[in-house]
Amino acid sequence: MAKKTTTTKTPQTAIASEPELLPVKDLYLDPKNPRLASSEVTMEDQDGILRILWRERAVNEIADSIAASGFWTHEMLFATQENGKWVVIEGNRRLAAVKLLRDPALAKRIGVASIPLMTSVDREKLAKLPVVKCTRESIWQYVGFKHVNGPQDWDSVAKAEYVARLHNDLKIDLEKIATTIGDRHETVKRMYRGLMVLKQAESEGVFDRKNCYSTRFAYSHLWTGLGYESVQEFLGLKSSGGYKPNPVPKAKVSNLGELMLWLYGDKKAGKKPVVRSQNPDLRNLVTVLRSAKGVAALRKGLPLTTSVDISKGDEQLLRESMVEGEAALRKAVSYVPTGYGPSKPSDLRDTAKTIRKLAESLDRAIYTAENDDT
Repeated sequence: MAKKTTTTKTPQTAIASEPELLPVKDLYLDPKNPRLASSEVTMEDQDGILRILWRERAVNEIADSIAASGFWTHEMLFATQENGKWVVIEGNRRLAAVKLLRDPALAKRIGVASIPLMTSVDREKLAKLPVVKCTRESIWQYVGFKHVNGPQDWDSVAKAEYVARLHNDLKIDLEKIATTIGDRHETVKRMYRGLMVLKQAESEGVFDRKNCYSTRFAYSHLWTGLGYESVQEFLGLKSSGGYKPNPVPKAKVSNLGELMLWLYGDKKAGKKPVVRSQNPDLRNLVTVLRSAKGVAALRKGLPLTTSVDISKGDEQLLRESMVEGEAALRKAVSYVPTGYGPSKPSDLRDTAKTIRKLAESLDRAIYTAENDDT
């Protein structure tokens, strides 16, 4: 009777392999991990990868959990063989936690002072971990579902880095990536285009992430902004374009540098970003970029709100002011029955008279402008 084979099933994919217990000493942390996107680490620098994961990716929480409850074998690692080494492509934080728990000398070497102490018996229980052997090509659906559009998501830069690796290196179509992980809002495509623009800005020397005015790099400002037509035109991108490396034309690279300055500022030059939040700042920047006069004002260092007014022009500002004034007056009239009477303060009556005079002046000014023959 033939032996029945089983498969380890995961969301969005099935890996035709059972997990095997492999020695921790034979498992390597992955320098291509999207969480390390902004760090320059290599396979040989395993200590450097450990240090980054510990300091920036909350490995301490996983270490505390494993020390208290043991390694949950159902959360197996996924590893691929590259250059004769088993490289863990899913489960790097868990592997990092186990390596540090098993080797106090290693923890001390990379500057970890708060690793939980374990008995030699408990450390020996972590000598081998369950690992599913696979390839990057076979595991991408599971990883994408879990971290890009799933319950254990990476930050937006890490997500974009992973999508870029799938598309640029493994030649997987962006539409297929989006469909596979359940993305219905073109987030995959927008993050990918944003990363290509970001990397071009860095490679062209017009932007440095480490020089942002704020310590937090708000990547969503960029990939969200690139969805607006005025931003695309400012960078020389077509609405359907930008989904490739170095998408901004050479002639528009200086514009790219300006956009990055307005979005993120320049710490060395002491220049604050004009965009502090997506609403209303990013929308205001989008408005400014529709007008040459607005862009000129921003380039001169005028405040974003002032540049917005300049970009709109007097006719639109007049219209907006009158519409807002009418709406406010209608609202005020609705409050009169309950908000005003003989016992109420008389200053409201004076305010009403001032409003009437202003309205009459506005009406005369418009009448004069209509009948001006000069």
